Amino acid sequence: MTRSRTVPGGTLVLDSEGLAKAVLRDRTVTGWLALARADDLRVITSAATLVEVVHPRINRPALEWTLSRLVVEPVTEPIARDAAALLADAGLHGHKYAIDAMLSATALAAPGPVTILTSDPEDLTALCSGHATMIKV
Repeated sequence: MTRSRTVPGGTLVLDSEGLAKAVLRDRTVTGWLALARADDLRVITSAATLVEVVHPRINRPALEWTLSRLVVEPVTEPIARDAAALLADAGLHGHKYAIDAMLSATALAAPGPVTILTSDPEDLTALCSGHATMIKV
C-alpha cells in the first residue's frame, strides 16, 4: 500500500533556531527542509516562535519567503491548555519555558512521526516526553 500524496508522512517542526537558520539558508537546516519536501513531510512552526525570531536586523524578505514554504500553526486555546499541561508534567513553569511549551504542544498535535529541529533538545525532550525526535541545530 502506498501513502496518499494528500496525507503527509509526518511532520518536521522548526523551533526559533531552526527557523532563524532556515532564513539564513544554513546548510544543515536547508538539507533537512529538502529531505522533508522529498519525503512529503509537513513543515511547521508555532506562531509563538515568530515572536522569538523577528527582530530589527532580520532579513524580512528571506523570512517571508521561508514562512511561505511552511505552515505557521496558531496558538489556539486548546494548544495553550496542552502547553500548560506539558509544563506541569515536566515540572517546569514560567516565561522561560512558555514558547517551548507552545511549540511542543503544536508539534504533538501534528501528524506523526514528528521531528523537531531545535537548539534546545533537553527542554523540548522533557516537554514532549519522548513523543518526538529532537535534532540539534
